[in-house]
Amino acid sequence: QVQLTESGGGSVQAGGSLRLSCAASGYAYPSYCMGWFRQAPGKEREGVAVIYRSSGQTYYADFVKGRFTIVQDNVKAESTLYLQMNSLEPEDTGMYYCATRSLSNCARFLTGDTERYIWGQGTQVTVSS
Repeated sequence: QVQLTESGGGSVQAGGSLRLSCAASGYAYPSYCMGWFRQAPGKEREGVAVIYRSSGQTYYADFVKGRFTIVQDNVKAESTLYLQMNSLEPEDTGMYYCATRSLSNCARFLTGDTERYIWGQGTQVTVSS
């Protein structure tokens, strides 16, 4: 049973930084995508960033390029994923979720059908102006 546990959310002022963590356990397959989504109140969930664990290939949503960085500590089955968020804006406020699925590549992980994804419980990020 795969489990994801997020942490690291909080409240910061615009221009500040936060680092989110996602601890993964229970993986049985070697190659998979692991990434971050977010959902603001009253808005649809949107993909933020993803990494293909075996190769390190990353993809980002346009609205976070240059500000957010997705990092994996290693490629062990049970390891931690991070999202370093810099230059935060009030528009970045929302609940951030870690998600994963075994796929051959991650090009559509952020925008494709998420029905079969495994999700964490989320961590709240609030950015004030």
